[in-house]
Amino acid sequence: MKRLALSLALISFSFLTVAQQKTDFDKKLKELNIELFAPSKPIANYVKAVRVGNLLYLSGHGPGKADGTNITGKVGADMTTEQGYEAARQTGVSILSTLKAELGDLNKVKRIVKVLGMVNCTDTFTDQPKVINGFSDLMVAVFGEKGKHARSAVGMNSLPSNIAVEIEIIVEVQ
Repeated sequence: MKRLALSLALISFSFLTVAQQKTDFDKKLKELNIELFAPSKPIANYVKAVRVGNLLYLSGHGPGKADGTNITGKVGADMTTEQGYEAARQTGVSILSTLKAELGDLNKVKRIVKVLGMVNCTDTFTDQPKVINGFSDLMVAVFGEKGKHARSAVGMNSLPSNIAVEIEIIVEVQ
């Protein structure tokens, strides 16, 4: 009987320890020196996010900054691949800002499911995946395994307002 009680106590302790190890994503953002901002309003007749069951669909976001400006330009002409990577990373910050505004708490994110990354680039530019890695790397840095996702990275002849990158995502939420 004592063995059974001890085993049950150890199992309970193990579950509590695992539960206490849950990542606090707001704390993770601070560790990464990332400051979220109030999301901008949609520029046309749409909404930034639609929730269907436990999935949250986010409209395309560009590399918006807290001051309301965007990173603009065409990768392969006005920008290098590395600058495109930074634009995709900034788009990730914009998306995280919208997620926080929609959910109230990033800890409600269960998984980043699907990403569509569009790169404003020249006809001969072929490194779109390297650019969109700026977004993907940020999601994994913030969410760990929950940030790994299915993804498409494609080139576009142009994007609205000449933004360098546009990304839309599907997120599983609680």
